Amino acid sequence: MTKSQNHPALPPEAMAKILEVTQQLAAPFELINMLAEVVNASQSVLGADMAALWLYEADSKDLVIKVPELDPPARVAAGDGLVGECLMSRQIINVADCYADPRFQGAVDKATGYRTKTMLCVPLVGSGEALVGVLQLLNKNSGEFDDGDESIARALAAQCAVALQRTQLTEELFEKRRLDKEVNIAREIQMSTLPTQMPVVPGYDLHGRFLPASQTGGDMFDLVMLDGQLFMLMGDATGHGFGPALSATQMQAMLRVAFRAGADLDSAFMHVNNQLAEDLPDDRFITAFMGFLNPDTHDVRFHSGGQGPILHFHAESGECEWHKPTSYPVGVMEMDAPGKAKLLDMQPGDILGLISDGVFEYENKKGQQFGEDRVAEVMRNFHNIAMADLSQQLLDATFAFGEEIPQADDITVVLLRRLPISGM
Repeated sequence: MTKSQNHPALPPEAMAKILEVTQQLAAPFELINMLAEVVNASQSVLGADMAALWLYEADSKDLVIKVPELDPPARVAAGDGLVGECLMSRQIINVADCYADPRFQGAVDKATGYRTKTMLCVPLVGSGEALVGVLQLLNKNSGEFDDGDESIARALAAQCAVALQRTQLTEELFEKRRLDKEVNIAREIQMSTLPTQMPVVPGYDLHGRFLPASQTGGDMFDLVMLDGQLFMLMGDATGHGFGPALSATQMQAMLRVAFRAGADLDSAFMHVNNQLAEDLPDDRFITAFMGFLNPDTHDVRFHSGGQGPILHFHAESGECEWHKPTSYPVGVMEMDAPGKAKLLDMQPGDILGLISDGVFEYENKKGQQFGEDRVAEVMRNFHNIAMADLSQQLLDATFAFGEEIPQADDITVVLLRRLPISGM
């Protein structure tokens, strides 16, 4: 038997019960408590022996049973079985003999040993015609569900659907606010690690730029003069939120302490790596470039733990040389020796570029990435301008290529240029 198209008037006692339930459901609930309240209220008002509540997942287009709690929870595709048909048709389904109905799947019976005889399936449709779920009333205590029960169920379901929808939206809002707060704090952590002004290095022009995406990650950079040399650091910790931001900050602080304590680049790289390998969770690591520029000899000694490619623009030839990482990411595993640092010679006009994957992997609408060749083209075209302006040219080219696709990852750009010798 299917839903009657006639809606008989509700008896006064039924209306009183529904109003009482409506008042109860107006109270603030956590979702799990709200689900239990809906089921209990429905059983009470309609005189059912048992009730089941299914919620609709828009992403999977499945109904998932929430009450009773099953392990694992039963799932039904929208449109399948009695519950799925009820949802998609948005119509009450009233069945007098479930095991005689081919649509009956009996998920609750199979999981609990319960035997369903009669069933009333009621669609839960919220404001804006949003699908919320299905309420099932099982085995009426006094026989079969009738037209009067359908009318009561219809009125009750309207109240329950709105209450459930309100609770879901409220929890989503609180979760969003919590995540927004976490993102904002992590972003502040990231921003606080950045240099407030660029150090002055005789014979060099340098500029660092950090452009965060909508969600925080672990990008950071550092530029600081230590004992007459320029220390350069760029890192990207895996993941989002507090953890990565703190990991990158921890690495930066450890390195500064190591260098001020007299450690050389090789030993600092090894000891910081080994400490982070011990401290970080197994699924966390940091890709990091760390090196020193000696402005007197014009060479850069560096280690690159998983960070690459490293750009060296040769002014004389107008070509870009790309350096691969010198070792695995920082914090992946302990090392017995740091390996040999790489040496890079800065000739007049040469540019060293530390550029995060937020630039190289920026995609356009066709799924193409910006890539190394386009970075090299920007370098060839604009290498003679100030590094702050070159950084902007690179970002402009990246976003133009992206065709208004939103930035998906943090972008960090550090550019160091040896100034041409006067008269050359």
